Amino acid sequence: MHLSKKAEYALRATINLGIASEVGRPTVPGSELAEENRLPLKFVERILHELRDAGIVETQRGKFGGYSLAKPADQIGIGQIVRLMDGRLAPICCASENAYQPCSCPDEEHCGLRMVMIDVRNAIANILDRYTVAQVVEVTLRKMRRDGIVPPFAIPGTPTGESSIQRSKADPADGFLAGLSQLATSTPDSHETSPH
Repeated sequence: MHLSKKAEYALRATINLGIASEVGRPTVPGSELAEENRLPLKFVERILHELRDAGIVETQRGKFGGYSLAKPADQIGIGQIVRLMDGRLAPICCASENAYQPCSCPDEEHCGLRMVMIDVRNAIANILDRYTVAQVVEVTLRKMRRDGIVPPFAIPGTPTGESSIQRSKADPADGFLAGLSQLATSTPDSHETSPH
């Protein structure tokens, strides 16, 4: 599977709208979403329109208008967004469940490559379909708070941490699944609370 830029930006925009909602921003202008992700506004607007047409985001007009999630973040699957933007999860067409196309193989039924790619598709689908935008938002915000990073779209005047984001190489032990497992093992008493 190759995640297209379109699917990547759609996921980023949707997750950012979830973050904005969690930090008290019910709507975010498209220009802010584009700026936060350092993306061209026209491309982001086109993606947001597709997400709106699919019922994932909604728009509000007016002075405080912009985009917001059209339904609760826990009802928006990561796999749903990837399929909406890219069509299929399988690395090759003949292994796709939803966008099947025959390949040039003379015996597709007994093709070892196809069998391996079906397993790859299943593994990808099992992960992407298991998680929701709400879970990604929760893990992202928890990690940002842990590292003293101000979440995007935070309302000015709220308690903040260090605002500079330092980029480093991806650490497999610090990925989403690790963050999710940290959430599962934490107890309610271990959550820090901040004064309002």
